[in-house]
Amino acid sequence: MVIGVCQMEILLHENFSLKGKRQVLRSIVQRARKRFNISISEVEDHDLWQRAVLGICAVGNDRQHINSILDQVINFIENTQLTDVANSQIEIINY
Repeated sequence: MVIGVCQMEILLHENFSLKGKRQVLRSIVQRARKRFNISISEVEDHDLWQRAVLGICAVGNDRQHINSILDQVINFIENTQLTDVANSQIEIINY
């Protein structure tokens, strides 16, 4: 079993309320879940308006496939033009 974990820091420059942040994150999370069949959630900075940290996880049996999925998710979120990706880290665990 191979577990892929990604931590992604995103910036919401034109956001000025927690309600606006939640709307943008909800849209990104729902679209990513539907498209890639992954687990994704906000894991840090819940009270900051213009910054969020997302945790993303994918499980499978092929290391290259899991790495590819996480790379595609990062590219997908970057291309939404709703946010800017400040930092992302991927870790692959063989279990």
